[in-house]
This record gives sequence, structure tokens and C-alpha cells, in this order.
Amino acid sequence: MKRISLLFTLAALATLVAAAPAAGQGAADLYKSKTCIACHGADGHGDTVMGKKLGAHDFHAPEVQGKSDQELVEVTKNGKNKMPAYKDKLTDDQIKELVKYVKDMGKK
Repeated sequence: MKRISLLFTLAALATLVAAAPAAGQGAADLYKSKTCIACHGADGHGDTVMGKKLGAHDFHAPEVQGKSDQELVEVTKNGKNKMPAYKDKLTDDQIKELVKYVKDMGKK
């Protein structure tokens, strides 16, 4: 019985480790790799060629900082105006990590 329990535990750990690279990817890396940086810029001001063209929001602006995390999660998931939806490209946890990163970036 202990052997079966140990096998299930090892199988569960192997599954978690296999999923870790995608789920555990840091928010800064996600920001860069999912093209957020192309529009919003490295500093979050939206002062890029593409950001200006598409009207990307400045993360430092009161209208962004004043939004709840849930509101920003919804925008990231479903898109808004010219912002594309990321619900099929990122997990819920990754989106929450990005929202925290964006809020923190806007406070600097």
C-alpha cells in the first residue's frame, strides 16, 4: 500500500515539475515574451511606435492604477479596443502575475 501511495505522489510531482516552466515563468519574462513590451514599452509608459499607433495605455496613469486587479485581469483575458485577448495564450495564474507586475511597474 505504501508503494502505491509513493508512486502516486511521485507521479503528481512529475506532473507539477513538467508544468512548471510555463506556469512558473516570471511575470517580467511573460511581459517581454507575450509582446506586451512592444506596445506598452519596457517602462510601461506606452511610448513606443506601436503603442502610440494603437493608443496603448500608460501603466503609470491614474486611470490604469485606479482599476482593480480584476478589471485588469478581464482586459488582459478578453482584450479591449485594440488590445488583443490573451485568454487562449496565458493561464489565469499567468494573467494574475502580469497584472501584479503591471501595477507594480506603474507605481515606480
